[in-house]
Amino acid sequence: MSETKNELEILLEKAATEPAHRPAFFRTLLESTVWVPGSAAEGEAIVEDSALDLQHWEKENGTTVIPFFTSLEALQQAVADEQAFVVMPVRTLFEMTLGETLFLNANLPVGKEFMPREISLLLGEEGSPLSTQEVLEGGESLILSEVAEPPSQMIDSLSTLFKTIKPVKRAFLCAIKEHADAQPNLLIGIEADGDIEEIIHAAGNVATDTLPGDEPIDICQVRKGEQGISHFITEHIAPFYERRWGGFLRDFKQNRII
Repeated sequence: MSETKNELEILLEKAATEPAHRPAFFRTLLESTVWVPGSAAEGEAIVEDSALDLQHWEKENGTTVIPFFTSLEALQQAVADEQAFVVMPVRTLFEMTLGETLFLNANLPVGKEFMPREISLLLGEEGSPLSTQEVLEGGESLILSEVAEPPSQMIDSLSTLFKTIKPVKRAFLCAIKEHADAQPNLLIGIEADGDIEEIIHAAGNVATDTLPGDEPIDICQVRKGEQGISHFITEHIAPFYERRWGGFLRDFKQNRII
């Protein structure tokens, strides 16, 4: 992208490395206009019930995201060939794609994935993108939530570790506690092929060595399609590590996507 960036792009870069900028980023995002790969009826103004054909970009695991961009220049940088697009307010895009996963500035060095639950919260009166949910696991009720400020050194070190372990598909971080008044523990969820015991052991060593203080850390295996903790993590938490798939999102994790 050129040196001239719009306000949303500036805030996106700041929010990717400093949580204090995230409220301003979310506020500005909801007031912004974005560029979305796809097409609409010629001459039609884009409103919530417009008939649009928006592109879905498919991941290696078969899941898809709808890409959208902060500027025309950002979109052009992300695609190799000429690309049809529509321009619309973010609120309109979010409202007409409820239930979908969207990705702002996909395939660029700094971007942001929006899970369906996160989009619903942004559009709601709460205005908070952090997910919290009570789940049943093994007959016990647990409260899981997104981590507002992930420990960066631990995340970076775990990402470096997982790059060396091919079976690891994705890794997630959330907070877990037994009741509303309890102190939460960090929970690392790992989705991997085959036997995961050695992976959990290695991840536990790295997490313990790099997490400030003596906070307890839990680690669990995540299985897509399972209920309970696995369902919450895969549906409501964006992974901090994901095995690379082709060129798409080539710098996804290194740039501390928010």
